[in-house]
Amino acid sequence: MAARSGPPAAAVDPEAVLSHSFPEVSFAYDERDVALYALGVGACGADAVDEKELHLVYHRDGQPHIKALPTFASLFPFKNSNGLGIVDVPGLNFDASLLLHGQHYIEIYKPIPSRANVVNKTKIAGLHDKGKATILEIETTTHVKDSGEVLCMNRSTIYLRGAGGFSDPSRPYSYASYPTNQVSRISIPNSAPSAVYEDQTQQSQALLYRLSGDYNPLHSDPMVAQVAGFTRPILHGLSSLGFAIRAVIKSFCNGDPTAVKSIFGRFLLHVYPGETLVTEMWLQGQRVLYQTKVKERNRAVLSGYVLLKHIPSSLEEERIDGFIRE
Repeated sequence: MAARSGPPAAAVDPEAVLSHSFPEVSFAYDERDVALYALGVGACGADAVDEKELHLVYHRDGQPHIKALPTFASLFPFKNSNGLGIVDVPGLNFDASLLLHGQHYIEIYKPIPSRANVVNKTKIAGLHDKGKATILEIETTTHVKDSGEVLCMNRSTIYLRGAGGFSDPSRPYSYASYPTNQVSRISIPNSAPSAVYEDQTQQSQALLYRLSGDYNPLHSDPMVAQVAGFTRPILHGLSSLGFAIRAVIKSFCNGDPTAVKSIFGRFLLHVYPGETLVTEMWLQGQRVLYQTKVKERNRAVLSGYVLLKHIPSSLEEERIDGFIRE
């Protein structure tokens, strides 16, 4: 019997993708998880008794609980099956080796507790045909299990290279379940930054961060990294994001992680563990624009913004001609 001829099946069936219902996922975490994450994004890495960060890993001065960084919430979507849970989505066909985590957005509704039993509710928030790629947006809202109180929302923007072209090129398919201007395009100012923070990652940084739940071998196995085109394993993008947001919190929030309302990050380039991250920040009202560069290669690896609930009054005392340097 002759093989059936004709065009190949489309990589994406948008109706099947958008009709998919994700199962709710319950999980618990405790202070050990919160502290391990903080160490994975560099807390107390340069100074084990840093007065602005010790409370992230230790009950300093008798505090009853350690404090969770807002980016700890970025781990929650990965509690879903198969990482972000997109492997089993019907109508979504892609090569996992060509997947890129392009952007990440977090809204914090309540201070993240240092221990909790929570539930993830996940949905497809966006689906866009870009010809050579498909952009998929996964939205995960996390609730306290007993009370139903909403803690936070993560929106992950995933680029599925090679999986585009499933719609009419003259009218490419695009769907978003939220206003498209909610996350605005970032334009880095030409002016001198309001603050600059330099942080040295450790050679073992990715090995430490992976213990928080992202076990992709790209970040630990030299052979996998070489096949992917890197000279050695690279740091997780969300670890780099954690470094950048720590810089903002130390520079503008006096180390208080509860001052953050929302976070946006765009991943631009990989980071090798052991490299130095330099985060430049511009304060614009209650929003801090930031750009993180690798010092050794002078390349931007991350950009975005942090929206703060308020600016601590103590910040004014730290200003020196409008320039703050840690």
